Amino acid sequence: MSGRTIAFRKMNGLGNDFVVLDARARDLPMNDSIARAIGDRQEGIGCDQIIVLRKAFDADVFMEIWNSGGSRVAACGNATRCVAQELMEETGKASVSIRTDAGLLHAWRNDHGLIEADMGAPRFGWQDIPLAEEFRDTRGIELQVGPIDSPILHTPSVVNVGNPHAIFWVDDLEVTDLARTGPLLENHPIFPEGANISLCKVEGPDHLRLKVWERDAGLTKACGTAACAAAVCAARKKLTGRKVRVSLPGGDLFITWRDSDDHILMAGPVEHEFDGELPAALFGMA
Repeated sequence: MSGRTIAFRKMNGLGNDFVVLDARARDLPMNDSIARAIGDRQEGIGCDQIIVLRKAFDADVFMEIWNSGGSRVAACGNATRCVAQELMEETGKASVSIRTDAGLLHAWRNDHGLIEADMGAPRFGWQDIPLAEEFRDTRGIELQVGPIDSPILHTPSVVNVGNPHAIFWVDDLEVTDLARTGPLLENHPIFPEGANISLCKVEGPDHLRLKVWERDAGLTKACGTAACAAAVCAARKKLTGRKVRVSLPGGDLFITWRDSDDHILMAGPVEHEFDGELPAALFGMA
């Protein structure tokens, strides 16, 4: 990081890609317009999320997360794993702690060589997701797309895993054009803070297939928190066990919903794509 440029690192988890900025040694301002400029795939670097690393008093790092659409969000599973790998390589530690707006997370490299993160416990209460009205059973809420007597999508499971998710159970992931349906459902009045929208097909008791429209980011090759959300909702509906492989367009994540404390463990590969520099003027810095 020089006076006129700001260094960044481009990383991805299963194609879910990030621009990572290190603001631990030198403060770095961020806002919605800067995030949109960096995330723009035509005019900027292009990514799903922008990650800003800051000092933390109770963890190895604080991870600030911005969607490419400009909104700040509390959780991102694949970014957690990418940052964890960088921190382990930097410090030589076998495991690291990462503070986020959603809480304190821990990550390590597992016996299979994959980066694994403890994403904490899911929240199923309607007010915790949050929903605009009370639903006693969030395993399936009243929401549908299409004709009332023959809906295309209906009765999604909803959960908060650091951010809100709605999972629609389908026999065919192409039953609807998620690029068109996703934005409508993301901004449905039932979700006062918006929601990540997923189509999920149960392939077997230990295998799910998933397609995701990510809130304020769009269609993505992979979404770690969506994989966590689908896994716990499937287990809660007794469609699967508590340990599943979740296949996304970018590859597979391995999710365990731990019985002892209800924490979700997510494991998968990460990739360092390249390093580069952004003009300091983009951040209003000389």
